[in-house]
Amino acid sequence: MTENDIIKKCKDGNREAFNRLVEKYQSQVVNIAYGMLSDKEDAYDATQEVFIRVYKNIGSFKEKSSFSTWLYRITANICSDILRKRQKSTNTISINQVYDDENKEIDIKDESPMPEEMAEITERQRAVRQAICELSDEYRAVITLCDIEGMSYDEISQVLGLPSGTVKSRINRARNSLRKILSKKRELF
Repeated sequence: MTENDIIKKCKDGNREAFNRLVEKYQSQVVNIAYGMLSDKEDAYDATQEVFIRVYKNIGSFKEKSSFSTWLYRITANICSDILRKRQKSTNTISINQVYDDENKEIDIKDESPMPEEMAEITERQRAVRQAICELSDEYRAVITLCDIEGMSYDEISQVLGLPSGTVKSRINRARNSLRKILSKKRELF
């Protein structure tokens, strides 16, 4: 059964078909939300809200773009709403936020790095996550979609509803900002 067949069944109210869409896209939505929100619980809450919104509005999906583009746009919008609410509730953001890496899964190959190397890698990842958190919402969104999710400029353009040139310039500016932030931590890189 093709994705279009599944979407048609979803529009007809078939819950099993909707469950198949959730299974297919859930981890990608969580990853995008986590990249934009930098908080696991918020990412899970956003993901739940995304699929509730998809379920309620699947009938309005016009199929002019791919389903994934429509889904990622909903994800980006919900994450932007959450970020706006955060900014309204507090005007300060901690750049020293501690991240809980205990529940993080790490793929370890047979030639696994030594514990010191793993600690160094984890510290680098933490530094990059913190640097991404320091970016503005618009830069955080494009970096997450491009460099973490691997989307093309055109896909990002569709997801965020921005011209391709704007996406390219934001990615360039976001990378330059990250470079400046991370240059302060040269010993890690």
